[in-house]
Amino acid sequence: MEFIISIVRSVILFGLLIFIAFRIFRILRPFEKGLVERFGKYNREATAGLNIVIPGIEKLIIVDMREQVIDVPPQEVITKDNVTITVDAVIYYEPTDPKKLVYNVGDFITAATKLAQTNLRNVVGDLELDAALTSRETINTSLKLILDEATDKWGTRVVRVEIQRIDPPQDVQDAMNKVMKAERDRRAAVTEAEGEKRAAILTAEGERESQILSAQGEAEALKQVADAEKYERVVTAEGEAEAIEKVFKAIHEGDPSNDLIAIKYLESLEKVANGKATKIFLPADLSATLGSIGAISELFKDDQEVSKDKKNPKAKEQK
Repeated sequence: MEFIISIVRSVILFGLLIFIAFRIFRILRPFEKGLVERFGKYNREATAGLNIVIPGIEKLIIVDMREQVIDVPPQEVITKDNVTITVDAVIYYEPTDPKKLVYNVGDFITAATKLAQTNLRNVVGDLELDAALTSRETINTSLKLILDEATDKWGTRVVRVEIQRIDPPQDVQDAMNKVMKAERDRRAAVTEAEGEKRAAILTAEGERESQILSAQGEAEALKQVADAEKYERVVTAEGEAEAIEKVFKAIHEGDPSNDLIAIKYLESLEKVANGKATKIFLPADLSATLGSIGAISELFKDDQEVSKDKKNPKAKEQK
C-alpha cells in the first residue's frame, strides 16, 4: 500500500515538474515577440527562441508581428453631389512595436475599423460620384496616409488600403448604364463615320492616282508615237533627198535630151491622172518642154498613120 502511494506521489511530482517546466521555459516562433510582465509591470521584451518566465511572478504576452488584414464593413457614404453609395474596404497593417500595440490601445481591430470608416466618409464625401468611381487609387492613397499617421502611436504601420467595391443606388446605376450605352453608340457612330470618310478619301486618292498614271501613260504613248512619226518622216525625207540627189546626178551625168525629159514629164502626168496626186510641178522652161511634147506627138501621129496604112492598103491606094 505504501508502495502504491509512493508511486502516485512520484507521478504527481513528475507531472508538476513538467507543468512547471512548461510554464518556465517558453518558446517563441520567428514571427512572434513577447512582453514579460513582472508583478503586472512591464519588465522586458522576449524574442524568438527559448525564454524563461517565472510562473506566478512573471507573465508572457505574445504578439504576432506578421502582416494582418482588417475587413472594414460596408457602409453608406454621401458624395459631394449628394449621391448615397455603399463603400467596402480592407486595411493591411503590420505591428512595428509590440509594447505600444499592447499598452497604447485596448482593441486595435475595433479602433482601426472605426477610424477607417470615419475617414472613408470624409475622403469619399469630398468627391463627386464620377470621381469616386474612377479615382479608387486616389482614395486608397489618401486613406492610407491618414490611417498610417493615426495608428503610428499604436505601434503599427498601415501597409495599404484597398477599396473592394463602390455600389451606387440602382436608379443611378441604370442611368449610368444608359449614359455608357449612349457613349458607346456615339463612339461606334463616330468610328464608323471616320472609317467611311477614310475609305472615301482613299478611293478618291486611288482614282486620282489612276487617272494621273493613265494620263501619264497616254502622254508617254503619244510622245512615242510622235517620235516614231518624226523618225519615219526624217528617214523618208532623207531617203527621198538621197534618191533625188542620185536621180539628179544620174540625169546630169547622162546628159538627157529634151525628148527624154518630155517623156518623163508625160509619165509624171500619167501619175497625176490617177486622182491621188495633190500637186503638179511644171518645169521652168515650159516653152521648150511644150515644143518637145509637140514633136513627140507628131512622131506618134506619123507612127499611127503608118500602122493604119499597113492594116488598110486599099485606103492608101485611094489616097
